[in-house]
Amino acid sequence: MHELTDHAQRLADLRAELARRSLAGFLVPRADEHQGEYVPASAQRLAWLTGFHGSAGSAAVLRTRAAIFVDGRYTLQVRGEVDVDLFTPRHVSDEPLSAFLAEGLKPGDKLGFDPWLHTESQVRKLKADIAKTGAELCAVNDNPLDHVWHDRPAPPSAPVTAHPIEYAGVASAEKRAALGAELAKSGVAAAVLTLPESIAWLLNVRGGDVDCTPLPLSFAILHQDGGVQWFVDPKKVTEGLETHLGNAVARHRPEDLEAALAELSNKTVQADPATAAAWVFDRLRAAGAILHQAPDPCLAPKATKNPTELAGTRAAHKRDGRALTRFLAWLDDSVGNGEVSEMRAADRLAELRRGDPLFRDSSFETIAGSGPNGAIVHYRVSPESDRVLQQGELFLCDSGAQYPDGTTDVTRTVAIGTPNAEMRKRFTLVLKGHIALARACFPTGTSGSQLDSLARYALWQHGLDFDHGTGHGVGSYLGVHEGPQRISKMPHNVALEPGMIVSNEPGYYRTGAYGIRIENLVAVVDSDIGTEDGREMLAFETLTLAPID
Repeated sequence: MHELTDHAQRLADLRAELARRSLAGFLVPRADEHQGEYVPASAQRLAWLTGFHGSAGSAAVLRTRAAIFVDGRYTLQVRGEVDVDLFTPRHVSDEPLSAFLAEGLKPGDKLGFDPWLHTESQVRKLKADIAKTGAELCAVNDNPLDHVWHDRPAPPSAPVTAHPIEYAGVASAEKRAALGAELAKSGVAAAVLTLPESIAWLLNVRGGDVDCTPLPLSFAILHQDGGVQWFVDPKKVTEGLETHLGNAVARHRPEDLEAALAELSNKTVQADPATAAAWVFDRLRAAGAILHQAPDPCLAPKATKNPTELAGTRAAHKRDGRALTRFLAWLDDSVGNGEVSEMRAADRLAELRRGDPLFRDSSFETIAGSGPNGAIVHYRVSPESDRVLQQGELFLCDSGAQYPDGTTDVTRTVAIGTPNAEMRKRFTLVLKGHIALARACFPTGTSGSQLDSLARYALWQHGLDFDHGTGHGVGSYLGVHEGPQRISKMPHNVALEPGMIVSNEPGYYRTGAYGIRIENLVAVVDSDIGTEDGREMLAFETLTLAPID
């Protein structure tokens, strides 16, 4: 049951605060200052305001109307969590924010936004959209929602620890020197890093500030000599970390970042418009820095795993596959008694994974959906939605784990009892797509978007498809969703390179009935296929080790 009264009051309080500031509206993204997938409780503004707990979305609050924008993964979930009388659900592509603002804003209106919570690229598009309405986009110095969120949790302060070389494979000093040299080659004095996973990878550190991903939330400035200014809460720093970091990493408090950016006056400074907050660009412009807009320099080398990281992920997948196979055997033995629920299944899988002494955490909250719940792509079981696995249904289980030597992500769809002919047919079509992608050989320079149709072809021949990407990058004891590589219908030009890890996860979902997804992780490797013209070819090595039903 929705907490309708709470959310109605919160919306009313926010509107009153906006009126006090002479703002016609305000944008509430699901984002924190780092633009990460997982945000701490202190930054869960969208969930607090609307009740929506998906991993992607945003809301727009105007004087008399409000809307929440989600993609195809969350069209069912949003209606189950949000009071649609308060926030109208809209598909982010079919009914975009730009159209909603055009309908609701008048010339001269001021639309507020928090420059910490939107990237430079997002603000650039917002300004173009707002210009068409005659309204004005206004950055706020302090977030009006925070003024009415009276019991807002404190920011996290989990300890930061060293990530040992036996797992990292390359020392931080070596990474910093290599990236610093690349900056120098491009004529860049320094790069501002705002993604915590980039900083964790660069400094070989890990933390626990957010769920499911071992990240310390922090900022950094990388200089061309390989030195780093690291802006991190001193309460997080553990004994021995200073020795691990060395003299070339200078530690500062997060509130010192603004002054450090001001010191970059007249220097060429790199920042990523796709991932860094608009606030960073505003401060660099104010300082008189020469902006070099380019991708975060850590993204590509972080995505291309070194031999130690690849060996680690293979070892992690063996242990993870053992736990998952035991789980599937337990499921086979237990479902007949009619007492296995979605929550019981998720708990049993977690229990088996915890038996590994190297297990650290789940890599995301397990998706355990039976029957119609399996059709909700990012379903999260709760005591209210929990249901018993029943004969003749499909059970979709998408789960993963964090180990210091690797990150896993695997989905299996299991028939409970005897599936019907339609379920068999569509499962087979999904499996055909999975196998076609897993067996692909492709020339160097190929992007994931060029391979995506292999996973969809069998479905397409029957007029079927799925409304999510086919594959995402995966980190090494870092984020389970990692860029810049991906496999998707969306055009992009990032070439797949040896050492990259991506998921292979086609699916099919029949609303109100069942869901099917088959997911393994694969590593990009050199292919041994012979070619007449000597062309270099690549292939996928399947990492996940668990049976498919």
